[in-house]
Amino acid sequence: MVNAEIIAVGSELLLGQIANTNAQFLSQQLAGLGINVYFHTVVGDNAGRLEQAVKTAQTRANLIIFTGGLGPTKDDLTKETISRLLGRRLVTDEEALRAIEAFFARTNRPMTENNKKQALILEGAAVLKNEHGMAPGMALTVDGITYMLLPGPPKEMQPMFTKYGAPFLRGVFSLSGRIESRVLRFFGIGESALETALADLIDAQSNPTIAPLANDGEVTLRLTAKHQDQAEAKRLLDEAEAAILTRVGRYCYGYNDETLFTKTLERLKERGWTIAAAESLTGGLFLEQLTAVPGASAAVSGGVVCYTNGVKEHLLGVPRPLLETNGAVSEPCARLLAENVRTMCDADVGISFTGVAGPDPLEGHPPGTVYVGIAIRGRDTTVHRLALSGTRDAIRTRTAKYGCFFLLETLAAGR
Repeated sequence: MVNAEIIAVGSELLLGQIANTNAQFLSQQLAGLGINVYFHTVVGDNAGRLEQAVKTAQTRANLIIFTGGLGPTKDDLTKETISRLLGRRLVTDEEALRAIEAFFARTNRPMTENNKKQALILEGAAVLKNEHGMAPGMALTVDGITYMLLPGPPKEMQPMFTKYGAPFLRGVFSLSGRIESRVLRFFGIGESALETALADLIDAQSNPTIAPLANDGEVTLRLTAKHQDQAEAKRLLDEAEAAILTRVGRYCYGYNDETLFTKTLERLKERGWTIAAAESLTGGLFLEQLTAVPGASAAVSGGVVCYTNGVKEHLLGVPRPLLETNGAVSEPCARLLAENVRTMCDADVGISFTGVAGPDPLEGHPPGTVYVGIAIRGRDTTVHRLALSGTRDAIRTRTAKYGCFFLLETLAAGR
C-alpha cells in the first residue's frame, strides 16, 4: 500500500491569500494512480515548523510530496529543511543551472546570485525538469519513504508532475491498482434525510466507499472503488450507484462536475426548446447562472426582472386586481408571470420566480415563501410552492436552483 501525505509550504496559504489548489490537483492525480492520500498539511515559511510537519508525516506515510519553497529567496526553505533532516547535501544540477542562465539571457535581464539556489537538488535525487519555470523538482527514497519536491506555482507544478512525477512514482512503487471515483449529485433532499435513507449502505461500505457532502443546498455522494482492473472498479461503482438510485433516484440530477444549470441547459438543447424567465425575488439570478454556461444562446430567449408590482402589471400583464387581491407572492401571480413571459419572448418554456427573500415579511408571508411557475407551450402550467429557510442570499440561490430542479423533473416525466 502506498500512503501519501501532501505538505504545502507557504505562509500565503495560511493567510488565505491563495487557495491550496495544488493539493486538490495532486490528490486527484494520486487517486488515479491507486495511491491513498490520508493527510493534507499546510506549513508557513518556517524551518522549525516544516521540520516538525515532516517528522509527523514520516510516522504515517511512505510517500511525502511537497509543493512550494523551491524558489530563490530566503523564505524558500523546503530543500534546505529536507536536506538537513535526511542528511543529504544540496548539489548543483548543471542542466538546471544552464536553463536558468539561458532564461535570463533570453529575457535580457541580469541574473542575481541567489537565482543559482534554484538549481540546487538533494544529492542522489532524480531530477524532475521544470519546462515552465526555473526551479526543478526532485524525488528520492530514503529508508523506505519517498520524498518528492515540486514547485509551488500551479502552472509549473501540474505539468511537471504529469510528465515526470507520475512516471517516477509508477516505477518506484510498481503501481498497477487504480482508484476510481464517481460523484452523484442530489437536490431537493437534505444531507440528513439522504444519509438516513442510505444508512445501511453507508454502514456496510468497504469497497466502494460512500461519502456524503452537503454544499449550497445540494448534497453529493462520492463513490470510490479500488481495484487492479479498471473495468472491475467501474462495475463496483455501477452496482453501488444502482442500489442508491433505487432509494433516492428522484433527487439525483447529475454526475461529477455537472450543475443544475448545466443539466437544465443540456436537457433544453436536447429537445430544441428555448426558455424565458420572469424573475422577481431572484432578480435575474436564474438567467445569470444559466447564461454563464457555454452554449446558452441556443436555448435562452430572454427574460424580465419584474421586481416591482408596476413591472409585473405593465410589462408582464398581471392584472392590478389580481395583485391587490392575491398579492405578488401567490400562485396566480406566478402562473401568469410564467405564461406571459413565455409568450412575450416566443419561447417554448416560461419560468417565473416570485416570493419573499427576506429579511422582512412581505404581504403577510414570512421570508422563504416562494412560488415557481413553469409554463410549457401546449401544456398546462404548473406552480410549485416552497417554504425555504436561511439567509436572504441562500433563499434566492436555492430558489433559482429549485427552478432548474422542477424543470428537470417535468422534462424527465415527459409532462
